[in-house]
Amino acid sequence: MDTATTGDFDIPADIAATLVDPVAYADDRIHDSYRWLRANNPLGIARPEKFDPFWVVTKHAHIQAISRQNELFHNADRPTTLTTQALEERVRKITGGPNLVRSLVQMDAPDHPKYRALTQGWFMPANLGKFEARVREIARATVQRMLARGGACDFVEDVALGYPLHVIMEILGVPEADEPRMLKLTQELFGPQDPDTARVRDALSAEQVSAMLQAIIADFSAYFRKITEDRRQNPRDDLATVIANAKIGGEYMPEHDQTSYYMIVATAGHDTTSSSTAGAIWALARDPAEFAKVKANPELIPGLVDESIRWMTPVKHFMRSATADTELGGRKIAKGDWLMLCYASGNRDEEVFEDPDRFRSDRKPNRHVAFGYGAHLCLGQYLAKLEMRILFEELLPRLKSLSLDGEVKMTQAYFVNGPKKLPIRFEVN
Repeated sequence: MDTATTGDFDIPADIAATLVDPVAYADDRIHDSYRWLRANNPLGIARPEKFDPFWVVTKHAHIQAISRQNELFHNADRPTTLTTQALEERVRKITGGPNLVRSLVQMDAPDHPKYRALTQGWFMPANLGKFEARVREIARATVQRMLARGGACDFVEDVALGYPLHVIMEILGVPEADEPRMLKLTQELFGPQDPDTARVRDALSAEQVSAMLQAIIADFSAYFRKITEDRRQNPRDDLATVIANAKIGGEYMPEHDQTSYYMIVATAGHDTTSSSTAGAIWALARDPAEFAKVKANPELIPGLVDESIRWMTPVKHFMRSATADTELGGRKIAKGDWLMLCYASGNRDEEVFEDPDRFRSDRKPNRHVAFGYGAHLCLGQYLAKLEMRILFEELLPRLKSLSLDGEVKMTQAYFVNGPKKLPIRFEVN
């Protein structure tokens, strides 16, 4: 990083430290930092301890510009999420590359479009229509269980975690009895820094972190190896059958790629939807006028869905690396430079969103980048929106009132995070 030696574009050390502090993502400090960066240094260099320097991309337009230039900005050359120098070095020794898994997120062309095409049809609206009636059944059952709790619940624990998990596991073909195992593994994978979800709660060395992550991946691999064997012998109309029997260049996917494929569907397929779903209820519970507005105008529910995804932005960042010297925002990016795409900052960009910190179900247009942008646009975005829309269509007409009933707590994680405790009180119509 040539510019990294000059210091001309450095962001303040305290803000750089905030970007890599999982606890900062559980309170308002991360959004305070994003706001300062957008106003004062929207494309600057962070030099936090234990990490290689990286560009911090906070503006909506810059995130889109990078995301549409997939030959210039790669996913697979460096870690796709923030990773310490020691952990990256350790992972490279283990795998020969920068990442422990090789899912769509860690791929570039020509592999990425080939692998994405294997399941893309499953996640398109035309195919998802066949699941709508079943998703509504699951939503109604979920709502009934919530309403039976007598006017109070933890919305995360009682609704937001289980509902999208059950939907994606049914589509994937995982038995309901195994859903708790999938939830636990997901939380361990995405929340290794949060004391409530980490597999190991003590401070760990790079060797210990990599060993812990390898153990989680091995658990996924062992589970889905059996699923693959079954679906090759007994194919069904589920997504696991598609993945198990998919071929690249006439051959089954390598097992590591296959495990990675199962993992991204089985984890990203519910965890981020859980966070956005909880985010919507959090926003409505703290704003009676917004709750009343959506109650009175059910046609706002699709807008409620999009706004909750923007407002929560569960995937806080992905990393890219430059494949050639280039320029962005008047700054010279050198070949090999690492860049952090701060989606949650782009989704509060004052140049794109009026009053960006306010939750508005009637926000139009709502050009958020919570699902990414370009070739890596989230494969499951239509399913996520379908699930959330149906749940709110079933839940909101049943509620007379909605309010917070205690402290909301967020997960401590700088990659994927959202509410982990959301105590609410409600009255039923």
